Amino acid sequence: MIPESFIQDLLARVDVVDIVGRYVQLRKGGANLLGLCPFHNEKSPSFTVSPTKQFYHCFGCGAHGSAITFLMEHTGASFPEAVRTLAGSVGMTVPEENRSPRQQQESARRKAEESRHTQVLDAAQAHYLKQLRASPAAIRYLKQRGLTGEIAAHFGLGWSGTDRHGLSQVFPSYEDPVLVESGLVIESEDGRRYDRFRERIMFPIRNAQGSLIGFGGRIIGKGEPKYLNSPETPLFSKGHELYGLWEARQSIRQEGQVIVVEGYMDVVGLAQQGIANAVATLGTATTPDHVKKLLRASDKVIFSFDGDGAGRRAAWRALQACLPVLRDDIAIRFLFLPSEHDPDSYVRELGAEAFRACLGDAVALSRFLLDELGSRHNMDEAEGRASCLHEAKPLLAAIPECALRVQIEREMAKLVQLTPEEMAQVLAQQPAKPFAPAPRPGDGAAASGQAPGQDGAPPDMGYDFGGHEFHDIPAEESDYADYGHFPSQDGESAAPGAGQGGRQGWKGKSDWKGKSDWKGKGDWKGGKGGWKGRRDDDVGGFEGRRTMPSLAKRLLGLLLAHPELVDSMGDQQLEVIDHGPHLGLVRDLIMLAQSSGARHVGALLEAADPDSDLATVLKGLRADILSQEDLPDPQTEWDDALRRIEFDAARSEMTKLAASGLATEEARKRYLELSSRITVLKGAGLR
Repeated sequence: MIPESFIQDLLARVDVVDIVGRYVQLRKGGANLLGLCPFHNEKSPSFTVSPTKQFYHCFGCGAHGSAITFLMEHTGASFPEAVRTLAGSVGMTVPEENRSPRQQQESARRKAEESRHTQVLDAAQAHYLKQLRASPAAIRYLKQRGLTGEIAAHFGLGWSGTDRHGLSQVFPSYEDPVLVESGLVIESEDGRRYDRFRERIMFPIRNAQGSLIGFGGRIIGKGEPKYLNSPETPLFSKGHELYGLWEARQSIRQEGQVIVVEGYMDVVGLAQQGIANAVATLGTATTPDHVKKLLRASDKVIFSFDGDGAGRRAAWRALQACLPVLRDDIAIRFLFLPSEHDPDSYVRELGAEAFRACLGDAVALSRFLLDELGSRHNMDEAEGRASCLHEAKPLLAAIPECALRVQIEREMAKLVQLTPEEMAQVLAQQPAKPFAPAPRPGDGAAASGQAPGQDGAPPDMGYDFGGHEFHDIPAEESDYADYGHFPSQDGESAAPGAGQGGRQGWKGKSDWKGKSDWKGKGDWKGGKGGWKGRRDDDVGGFEGRRTMPSLAKRLLGLLLAHPELVDSMGDQQLEVIDHGPHLGLVRDLIMLAQSSGARHVGALLEAADPDSDLATVLKGLRADILSQEDLPDPQTEWDDALRRIEFDAARSEMTKLAASGLATEEARKRYLELSSRITVLKGAGLR
């Protein structure tokens, strides 16, 4: 973990104006500099950079932060990458705190390995570009697809050649293990080696920083598979990357939206017609990681799929991946083209304006969800409506608490002919676990036409997504959802890595000023007293089991399943909980356990006021707790949740401070403190 003292020293040495100015054209506007916001589409500048306060703020979309935050949000760099980039620009060396010599050695080894892989891929790319210039057949194919040399150069398209050992011309040591590890060469069981890509147009795949991490290849003659990707490597993970995102980044900002299509040629074909804000998943179904990356690029996402059965199945899987990250300030829509068209063929035949018109008719996620569920059941009979609601419950449970979820639940109530009150009662009777897709036989699978193991290809690796058949691309079900981590109150989720650093995140001085007021609207009486009366204050508001936020319920469940957490809880953690909205019952449970000494759920029920909300919730959670499986590290789960609460509270306070104009020195100082803390929290793995 990078020390906070180093971060403060670094921010004192770099100039946020210089950093932002590399990416945004700025002009003088009084004491600050003005420019068009790089994070949303605007015509009049609302983006300001303060050289005296050393932060940026957009009054249009609310984006704000320090030089480190800007690099992370604008370039997609991770926290350590952004810190190292800035440190390198001012000649500072990032310290390796709390890392053993073995850990430092492993980190150095990993960096060296990644650097070697990058060098190998870059050398292969240069070879593929050279091969394309010398191949009339490959050039003719690209021209037949309507592509110009300018677009081919923009995307770095190449040609693999036909030689089984073509890369031996590039790498004299064809036996080098890194060629296999980087996915360029296949080694068969008998030890013979040959190039993975042959007779294929080559599509270089770049990460958010523009670095080459893998390739996709499209065969131009007869043969299978039609599309072939690099395998999983230390640099390349198909479930996390999007083809064309680097090339489309400027257009996405200009258009204010990102289009998601199914194939490389769709991305390139749309760009050829002037629609340059499209990206593609790499043969896998859309994952939550894809969705998070898309929403960092734009707050409006349009999935464009073929209108056939495979296209609709792919769209449904994309919808499922979107549910856990829905928020009120984003728009996700679905466009279904005629079954005989994909985006590339549609735009070539009918033109860019026709495609843009289709984008305007894209269906909202909520409508697609309701229509799809309704089409699967007989809505003219009670049994069909009940079955529809049964299927909908886990999908609704996956949506974070927000206004959009309320709207969808009300629309669902109309669909199944229930009142909103009846709908809430049904959902509260048996809370559903969030949806986690399971493999379904035949869902998107296509015959590969290739025997298992033939030509080095692994068996059962072919998947057909809307007519685009890919190989070496297993559909990774584990990518769809990991509901073991705590959802954010604004729809994001704490990254699985957020627990790294564990309890260290709570050491040192708390960012929250003042002491927590534990009295609330009622008096804590200890023992069996508990909180009397209903809680309706902003911090601890609770209006019954149905409306209790999922975060509060999960924290309560975690405390009841692992009561030892209460024993190690300090004032700083309690202050963080005090700043989390709707966490009054969590606070009540902690105070009850600490004052009564009760730990088991039964003993806690004995100690609680039988008429209190806390007792009602404990009774409801008791059965769930008894059936829970033990978590591998409950302390990390708890720390992850509190880190998210602190992050959300800090971000909310920053927004209010910025809206007030930061008129006082105290307000400016507080703003910078919060910005620094948010940077540290993100560095701990928060996203």
